[in-house]
Amino acid sequence: MESGSVTTPFGRRPMTLGMLASQLVSRDIEDGKSIDKWKLYRALCEARPLIGVTDRALAVMSALLSFYPKDELSETNGLVVFPSNAQLSLRSHGMTEQTIRRHLAILVQAGLIVRKDSPNGKRYVRRGSTGAIDDAFGFSLAPLLARADELEELAAQVVAERLQLRRLRERLTLCRRDVAKLIEAALEEGASGNWEMTTTHFRALVTAIPRTPTAMEVTTTLGEMETLREEIVNQLVMQLKTKDISGNPFQNDRHIQNSNPESISEFEPANEKWQGENSEPGQMPPRTAMTRQKRDGDGKPNSAAATTGEGEQNSSAATGKVKAFPLALVLQACPEIILYGSGGAISSWRDLMAAAVVVRSMLGVSPDAYQQACEILGAENAATVIACILERAGHINSAGGYLRDLTRRAEKGEFAIGPMIMSLARANENSLRRAG
Repeated sequence: MESGSVTTPFGRRPMTLGMLASQLVSRDIEDGKSIDKWKLYRALCEARPLIGVTDRALAVMSALLSFYPKDELSETNGLVVFPSNAQLSLRSHGMTEQTIRRHLAILVQAGLIVRKDSPNGKRYVRRGSTGAIDDAFGFSLAPLLARADELEELAAQVVAERLQLRRLRERLTLCRRDVAKLIEAALEEGASGNWEMTTTHFRALVTAIPRTPTAMEVTTTLGEMETLREEIVNQLVMQLKTKDISGNPFQNDRHIQNSNPESISEFEPANEKWQGENSEPGQMPPRTAMTRQKRDGDGKPNSAAATTGEGEQNSSAATGKVKAFPLALVLQACPEIILYGSGGAISSWRDLMAAAVVVRSMLGVSPDAYQQACEILGAENAATVIACILERAGHINSAGGYLRDLTRRAEKGEFAIGPMIMSLARANENSLRRAG
């Protein structure tokens, strides 16, 4: 912490032992310790289920971090931010002041920030004769820095559990397919056995799977499904051994048409709620309006195929350069970036490019990737693409990888900003109409 004394809250807010514990933890910061604030914020978002904070509280934390002047959190640069509630509202997507106060209290209770209240409860900074900060009153980010290692470990635990659940789902999907195909083959080949009971058992297992199962539920179902598969395989193998292999219908290569109108294959994942679950949440579809091309009969790109008017105006196969769109249209399509402008406003391309640098760091896009985008697309268009990525950040896994992919395609003349801008503009216009 910035001082050795314990700070107590202003007004009627009571002092608690939890607040005292957070202040004590904040004093245990190693000398010279620093960490990228947005990297730490991403770890905090990953660890949210274990920390017990709401997504809106994290939005307020993001706003607080945006007021910290450096990318690196360290005691050397000071750890107190002192924005007004009005400024916090602007950078928290218009959240009301009453809501902001409630979520600030959640962050304090979770031990992520500490209040450092002034004598009158106002947030301000006191500077010396040289202009350096002597003291500041607001919110201390010291607990966040002190718990950086803990937060990263919790984030890694959440990621590991998510990966384990995904792998369990993959195994269950494969096992379901095996059981479905084996039962179907047994019915078509006329293998002896009570396949009606086996089918009923299989359907009961599939039906019992919750829409969003936990790892424990998937593990239990997987065990039962693997046992069923083993029983089916053993039964079919025994029949193979008791028959003449040369005349065994199971070895016959001729195709048998499936005449069963209620094939057990209907219960495979391709026709159920689990379809596509192996894809990462937020991954952009491989064929979007930005990349769709007409193809000839051989499946190769058809150079004579017609493209949209926007694509013709904004893409050049020869140079990869892309024209800039009007700033007003960009801000209409991507209003989220306005909050990161100087003073919460963007009035020129220079303002947009400055905001894009802040957002670039927040999204985890490397300086190299952004520089390459500026060289290929131009500085204005690179900032525009960052604004678009921010608008769809919740649907994109890796902002840096996505930007590099768009840059490569732009260099080949395969990417046009027009469809992306117009799509976002229409989406925001529709949202406003529904709100009205």
